[in-house]
Amino acid sequence: MTSFLAEIIGTMLLIILGDGVVGGVVLKETKSNNSGWIVITFGWGLAVAIAAYSVGKYSGAHLNPALTLALATIGKFDWANVPTYIAAQFIGGFIGAVIVYLHYLPHWERTEDKDAKLSVFCCMPAIRNPIANFISEVIGTFVLVLGILAIGANEFAQGLNPLIVGFLVISIGLSLGGTTGYAINPARDLAPRIAHFLLPIPNKRDSDWGYAWIPVVAPMVGGLLGAVIYQSLF
Repeated sequence: MTSFLAEIIGTMLLIILGDGVVGGVVLKETKSNNSGWIVITFGWGLAVAIAAYSVGKYSGAHLNPALTLALATIGKFDWANVPTYIAAQFIGGFIGAVIVYLHYLPHWERTEDKDAKLSVFCCMPAIRNPIANFISEVIGTFVLVLGILAIGANEFAQGLNPLIVGFLVISIGLSLGGTTGYAINPARDLAPRIAHFLLPIPNKRDSDWGYAWIPVVAPMVGGLLGAVIYQSLF
């Protein structure tokens, strides 16, 4: 398996399981409807862990352009491979979102809330304030990248690292995710947002392009800060 294909498959799995848990919680007449934020955060954390276990051997399981860019910036990843990884992550994110759409096919029409349908695919702020929303995403991704680098510096039993990173994502979601939905990953937000725009979802709203730049730019900034600060301290 090439690293390009691995990043596609890994990011696809991430979105299937991550957006999938959101769909189960917010779409009407699913058995998990209204099961709450804790279910979503644990679902996303497990999604990260499973995706990382699936392809980590082949690509390092970046699954996130903010992480790829951050690692390249501090010399832990070859700049020549950055475009390939980021392209793969966006492709995988889009494919994963289409699969989630197909999985919940009868539930889109039963769900009247247009915002809920959009939230399956991408993040929406609890309080729309671009400056505050940007800061929240910077902080969340700063913690993610700093945490990943710190976890990597520890010695665990073989194969345990992806699970610990999954718990890191759960922690970020529980502690910091309530403001914006914690995208902390441009491919996790923008690729499924494009899928929402293109897919024939019954009675859907616009894809909120006015907000879409924040879950792309802010994680890049936060990831760079996390990597640079970690490197400077350790």
